[in-house]
Amino acid sequence: MTDILIIGDTQRSAELRHEIPVDIVDSFLYAEVGGRRITIVWSIEGDRIAAVDPSIEVVHSETFPVDDLLRQGVDFYAIGATNIVRQVESLGLQSARVPGEFPLRFADALRAAGVELVVDQRLFDDRRRRKTPFELEGIHRASRAAEAGTAAIAALLARSEPGDGGRVVDGEPLTCEALREAAIAVFAAAGCRGDDLIAAAGPQSADGHAAGSGRVANDDVIVCDLFPQDVESGCFADMTRTFTVGTPDPEIATWHAQTADALELCRGLVRPGADGSALWRAVCSFYEELGHPTGQSKPEGTVLREGFNHGLGHGVGLEVHEAPVLSKVGHELVAGDVITLEPGLYRHGFGGVRLEDTLVVTDDGCETITEFPYGLDPAAAVVETAR
Repeated sequence: MTDILIIGDTQRSAELRHEIPVDIVDSFLYAEVGGRRITIVWSIEGDRIAAVDPSIEVVHSETFPVDDLLRQGVDFYAIGATNIVRQVESLGLQSARVPGEFPLRFADALRAAGVELVVDQRLFDDRRRRKTPFELEGIHRASRAAEAGTAAIAALLARSEPGDGGRVVDGEPLTCEALREAAIAVFAAAGCRGDDLIAAAGPQSADGHAAGSGRVANDDVIVCDLFPQDVESGCFADMTRTFTVGTPDPEIATWHAQTADALELCRGLVRPGADGSALWRAVCSFYEELGHPTGQSKPEGTVLREGFNHGLGHGVGLEVHEAPVLSKVGHELVAGDVITLEPGLYRHGFGGVRLEDTLVVTDDGCETITEFPYGLDPAAAVVETAR
């Protein structure tokens, strides 16, 4: 049996949030030693943990006072690591696997005290691959929030009119910032948070991670990539839709149709045992047959700024991007994985399109969690989602 050790808080450590599904902002210790699950944490947090999972042994951190260290004049920045050593020694833990983001200052102190720590990120990734029912419920709530946010963006685009210098809504210039604000405003009502999202118009839509800024043009393309976090579970969802206003370049419509086909192609290949890199290669080959460059066809070591230039997808859960990976290097899928599929086509300085769904891998295939139309017309999306 492998002993493990995690130190952190459940807002920033996905490994810790998976073991203890409680929102705790202050750092604390969790360990599995000889089959026991133990946490050493402030008493007010311990009561919340015990209420959620009585199988976890809760030790109050107040029982490890630092008064003697204060009397000795130990430097403030050394007190935490010294006390962690005491806590770990009290558990009889001599060797443990730790996640890749284990705090270095604690690792240094523990190793100096003779505790063997082995970084094993694969172990912790594998523990989180198959989502718990609680996590799946959170992902579904986050997906509903993403859909509501996308609908809010579509509604603004549908109401907008051509104006002097760009689109106008209610007499005011329509900007990428306003689109993002419309999505953020509906997240809270769905029990989610997330002010980090993409609504990128025009040439900015060719940059997969550009948040988007400035005026939406009268004839434009807008890539909307939303990934809100469910507050209760800490889990994310991730979805992307592409809209157009006015009369955009007809090439965008062609790319969109091809990308919709690419999405359906790879969706049909998702099942337990499927290789994430094989799915990526299948989509690359599909795009290449249509004349587009891809990460598979580009010369090694070169930069690709057009065509399909990124991975096909990724796991999503307590992190927006987590295992499994579906790209040039990929994982074998397992039942219970929650993944995204996000094919896209781009040209630097011109624009791009992307479509992305969140799915759960089932015993014999997959189920799509995202529920939102794929069309370019924002007005049609508003009508369809209102039904």
